[in-house]
Amino acid sequence: MATTSASAKPVDESLRPVARPGSVAILQPKTAGLSRSLRPVARPAAAVAASTAVTQAKAAKRLPKRGSVCRDRSLRGEEVGRVPGKLSGCGVKDAIRLREVAGVTLSQPSIMDCTTAKALKSWIEKGLKPAVGRTRGGVKGLRVAAHYSCRTRNNRKGAKISEHGKGKAIDISAIFLEDGSTITVLQGWNQRREGKILRKAHRAACGPFGTVLGPESDRFHKDHFHFDTARHRGGSYCR
Repeated sequence: MATTSASAKPVDESLRPVARPGSVAILQPKTAGLSRSLRPVARPAAAVAASTAVTQAKAAKRLPKRGSVCRDRSLRGEEVGRVPGKLSGCGVKDAIRLREVAGVTLSQPSIMDCTTAKALKSWIEKGLKPAVGRTRGGVKGLRVAAHYSCRTRNNRKGAKISEHGKGKAIDISAIFLEDGSTITVLQGWNQRREGKILRKAHRAACGPFGTVLGPESDRFHKDHFHFDTARHRGGSYCR
């Protein structure tokens, strides 16, 4: 009787592929035995469309809003570029003409640099709007008394170039409210209710701006706030 080698094992005939009559044997891929839960599932067309719409909406939010400046959707206006100065020390390298800030309309298009525009936005959102609150419907606009102007400080002969001449300053003389009324710096500063609003707004500008001047600073600012982004060694100069 022949002896079978210990290493040789009988082959299970049931595991061998059996050719079907008239067909060609096809080897199944290794993944054929995977669980159905692991197989890719086709997503419905509606779900794909919804996902695409969400992605496009997110991308749109990252893009500048048409008419915005300084890469900030809440700053509305147009780019101006270089503004040359007639006097030495005047001029703006990359100027913009600002018309609206955080939904608040400026009474006149104002030329300045982006640093000043963003400081104005910070003051409006964190200082002016909270100071006014819902008084007479809230803030609608601002009366701009001055913006870019190539001149000396307070127009005095021989004085240093004003920050207005560098595109770093803006003067505000009044607040327009939603109900059509106006709070002016000149008339409202010493009034009980309006004065409280104006003083709170004035204090809030100290920080976003490097220089903040108002009715109590000197005779040149009795009727307006002066804000500029000049930086001083001892911090913001506020009067």
